[in-house]
Amino acid sequence: MKIAVWDTYVPRKNGKIMHFDIMAPAELKDEKIIYQYGKEYLKSKDEDQQPLTSKECRLCHIETATPEMEKSIQEKGYFIYEMENCD
Repeated sequence: MKIAVWDTYVPRKNGKIMHFDIMAPAELKDEKIIYQYGKEYLKSKDEDQQPLTSKECRLCHIETATPEMEKSIQEKGYFIYEMENCD
């Protein structure tokens, strides 16, 4: 499965910058859906009031999904790869 990787940087309430990737099927081109996935993730981190727009989130590249990514995408439509300040 080919997936699109959306590189995302969101300021947290504490001032730190969360860096994570939103991964979704490569054929999904609707940015509003991608941003909604990001907002769902932010809500799970109690950061749901933070902005998530084209300023914070951009398509980076296409890659092949791992089995873990594929499972998450099949279950909820996306996979989040946490990189920095996501705890």
